[in-house]
Amino acid sequence: MELRCYTFQFLSFGHDHEKMDKSGFPEDHIQSAPANYVDYDANPKEELALNVGGRAALQRRLRNYQVTMIGFCSGIGTGLFVGTGSAYAKAGPAGLLLAYIVVGMVLWCVMQSIAELATLFPTAGSFPHWATRFIDPAVGFSLAISYGYCYTIAIASETSAAAVIVSYWTDITPAVVITVGLVLILAINLMSVRFYGDSEVIGGAVKVLCFLGLVIVSIVITAGGGPNHETIGFRFWNNPGAWTNYNGITGPTGHFLGFLSSFINASFSFIGVETVVITASESVDPHRAIPKAARRVTYRIAFFYILGAFLISLIVDPRNSNLVSGSDNANSSPFVIAIKNAGITALPSIVNACILVAAWSAGNSYCWVGSRMIVAMTTDHQLPQFFGRVDKNGVPYVAVIAAWLFGPLAYLSLGSGGAAQAFTWLLNLSTVAGLIAWATLCFCYIRFYAAMKKQDISRETLPWKAPLQPYAAWFGFIMSTIITLIAGFPVFLKGNWNTSDFVASYVGIPIFIVPIICWKLWYRTKFERAANIDLWSGRLVDGEIMPQENKPSGLGRKFVDWLF
Repeated sequence: MELRCYTFQFLSFGHDHEKMDKSGFPEDHIQSAPANYVDYDANPKEELALNVGGRAALQRRLRNYQVTMIGFCSGIGTGLFVGTGSAYAKAGPAGLLLAYIVVGMVLWCVMQSIAELATLFPTAGSFPHWATRFIDPAVGFSLAISYGYCYTIAIASETSAAAVIVSYWTDITPAVVITVGLVLILAINLMSVRFYGDSEVIGGAVKVLCFLGLVIVSIVITAGGGPNHETIGFRFWNNPGAWTNYNGITGPTGHFLGFLSSFINASFSFIGVETVVITASESVDPHRAIPKAARRVTYRIAFFYILGAFLISLIVDPRNSNLVSGSDNANSSPFVIAIKNAGITALPSIVNACILVAAWSAGNSYCWVGSRMIVAMTTDHQLPQFFGRVDKNGVPYVAVIAAWLFGPLAYLSLGSGGAAQAFTWLLNLSTVAGLIAWATLCFCYIRFYAAMKKQDISRETLPWKAPLQPYAAWFGFIMSTIITLIAGFPVFLKGNWNTSDFVASYVGIPIFIVPIICWKLWYRTKFERAANIDLWSGRLVDGEIMPQENKPSGLGRKFVDWLF
């Protein structure tokens, strides 16, 4: 069933909020004749008039199972399979496990907040528009720049990482690997969004199967079922112990600093999970798909990260030098290190192949996210409307190409001296952008909640209510801000000062603040008051949502429906 995109212009005030239709709209907000309706199948190049309520000319073609899989697997990449090794070496078994539990709580709060907003306002790009709408247009502009840059430059980092991963098997020229990766990413993103959804389902399935296999192998290894028949149990929790001494600092201080270092590393590993809510603007049924993805994030955090951290603490000694070797391929993976130590020979290559798929999938996802940030800027008139153009399949091809053009920066990583240093700095500039986005998005929800209360609109009218609000949003906002501020704490330790590291850790903050100041000075924008915030434009109406099918019967079909 092809769904067509309706656009209505809604007035924000002066209506009786008690008279609402079943979609949550005041009855007189909905025009009887869809004057701004655009049939994109019949006239694909015509653009939305005025981009009302953050809506763009994108088509709703992402099925619920695709959204669920994107939500379940987004963000799972080299950070889980490889990056946990260095964090484990710094924090030890208990430090790593506790860090992932705490950051998981922060992420859960962020996801509940933005999922409620995405269910109600499934707008193009979502994040910048919400900041524009609920906080200040200047904040929306800055968030689009910092968050969009964070993901577009990550296209280059992931394709560059893919070249390093391939070096595990062969000495092929890295430029060839980068070129193939960039061409595939561009091709997928220029096709209908349903192909992007399918590519994420396939990539996600590979990552899930790989992790399931690692779980089984880890249990077998720790129980002594490997070729060397060595039972490990909780050996490393006893020797060297549950905690490690960070940078040679002993006692509780060293243990706490180790945890703090792992805490920050875990935060960066989790960044990217939130991108699933951006699918709301292209989902056939965001009222079902987005809440389901938000609920599944709890299982995903527990299963992948917390279980993964626990298993790593059982099978690898945190003093193993390979954990911090910096090879960035399977040789640095704590799982692969344990597999090799157990005498298993074939699995490391299989794991490396899965890491390669994860890196490519991440690059593919980053291009999609970056392009939607550009589209979001066109709906808020912060970029020329040219960037919001779509083809007959509803693909914003200009935005996709603009985002993808950051990918070839990966070739800089092949150089030496200045070129390689420039690439490193480009990556460092985006380090904290994701954390700043978390804090900003939670604040968006806080402002939305205040507006609902001020305008006397009950949350019972919402398509979906997130639990523990607004306390979850406040917790997510405060903790994300704290993590952002302590991200570069190692440079403040005695004898550790490094100007380059300090700038790399904190330059993302002025990059976020300066555009806000410039936009406010130029356009004289004002902070949105709760009484004036628009709570109506851009909501879905009945004709845009795929009718729900009959509830599945039978145990098998019920399980599939629960899963997807």
